[in-house]
Amino acid sequence: MRLLILSAVSALALAACSETTPAAPAAEAPAAEATVETAAAPEAAVEYGAAGTYVMDPTHTSVTFKVGHFGLSDYTARFKKVDGTLQFNPEDPAANSISVTIDPLSVETDYPADYKAGHPDSVYGSWNEDLGRNANWLNGDSFPEITFTSTSVTQDTASTGKVTGDLTFLGVTKPVTLDVTYNGKANFPWAPDADKIGFSATTTLKRSDFGNSTYAPNITDEVEIIIETELQQVVEPAPAE
Repeated sequence: MRLLILSAVSALALAACSETTPAAPAAEAPAAEATVETAAAPEAAVEYGAAGTYVMDPTHTSVTFKVGHFGLSDYTARFKKVDGTLQFNPEDPAANSISVTIDPLSVETDYPADYKAGHPDSVYGSWNEDLGRNANWLNGDSFPEITFTSTSVTQDTASTGKVTGDLTFLGVTKPVTLDVTYNGKANFPWAPDADKIGFSATTTLKRSDFGNSTYAPNITDEVEIIIETELQQVVEPAPAE
């Protein structure tokens, strides 16, 4: 009997060991990553103003300059009196031209302190006056105008290009190239027949090229110019009937 029982147990154990273990499911091959070709977005349509003469809107024009100050910050100031006339032809960029005049005595620094308390020996009544009139700086008494007259215009895209011209500053004339962006056109209720167009522009120049090196290198030689402007089309009045 014992032998029979041992035989039965052995048979059961052998049967259990011989059961086939289910094979693990084969790992699925990773799906090939789909290659998506993203088409370059088309450049947004640009609405140009009509061809003609445009003048700068002084209430929406800003000419700002930046110079490094002891490596600690970029000191900024702007001019409040800027006049300009643009001959605009969207069909022929090379035919475009602009002339600009800046009053150096209109410089605005927003100097917050009591200038005379900090500069008791200065002949000037404010930092704006010092910067605008002092021969160390803008020397506006001797050179009452800063002018820019374009000599060439090139278009890179529908809304960007370069304007090269002659900049006259401190009695010295040098070529300067502006990187320009055309921002669009608008018409306002108070002048519905006159297109208004806007531009942004930047350039960097060296003041030493124009004979100024006051406090260099603590005040950097390089000066960044930032321009934001709107110009309005000159529309001749309709002839009287």
